[in-house]
Amino acid sequence: MSEIGLLQIIEGALLAAGKPLTVAQLGELFEEHERPDNAALRAALEEVADRCEGRGFELQEVASGFRFQVRQALSPWVARLWHERPQKYSRALLETLALIAYRQPITRGEIEEIRGVAVSSNIIKTLHEREWIRVVGHRDVPGRPAMYATTRQFLDYFNLKTLDQLPALADVRDLETLNAELGFSDPLPAHEPGAGGHGLTLVGGTDHVQDRIDSGADAGQDSIEPRETTAMDLAVTAADLVDDEAPVAHDGADAVVAGPDSRA
Repeated sequence: MSEIGLLQIIEGALLAAGKPLTVAQLGELFEEHERPDNAALRAALEEVADRCEGRGFELQEVASGFRFQVRQALSPWVARLWHERPQKYSRALLETLALIAYRQPITRGEIEEIRGVAVSSNIIKTLHEREWIRVVGHRDVPGRPAMYATTRQFLDYFNLKTLDQLPALADVRDLETLNAELGFSDPLPAHEPGAGGHGLTLVGGTDHVQDRIDSGADAGQDSIEPRETTAMDLAVTAADLVDDEAPVAHDGADAVVAGPDSRA
């Protein structure tokens, strides 16, 4: 198989798949006698990425594999392809998600203790429906509360390969400026973002309609536009709630906590 042929097959598969593909999945496209090894596939992926330079899209590796996606800088124009006005995430949902991302595994009660307000069941339900969080075990205390952690889908949505790519809380600065950019009405103590922030990226026109979260005890909280929600937003939110300086180490797979009720 010629090098050009391999590149074309990879490009075509990634465009047609509608989801990220791993190196192993790309290898399965070929008959056994013509299948390139992983090194050849990765070299071809690097060349495909190089070919995207200067174009309106890029090849990105996320937790679930490789995908083509629209460059973030083009989102103001590409977003106009959809006429629906994007809904907003509540700040309560963002705080809940940030705590799960940075303190996982964490129980609902621990989230409520940190936030100082009850977590609406609608928020937990929505995060489950979006497949951003999952139950990975139960705390060995009376009542055995469920422990929550993030998923590959969470990483994919926030354009991350692993949790290690979440911005370190110690690097977050100028929080007041960031909250103004996020649209929060009440300014918070100042912090400034460090390097490593990752933003949402339009991928094949998906996720252009979001669910509005109305949250019981959390109702009336400020909200932000989902298209502008980034990994740095989660870091800023978490930094205002906890003192931890770094996210839990993660290899890109779903986090799992040992226990009879956890899932691999």
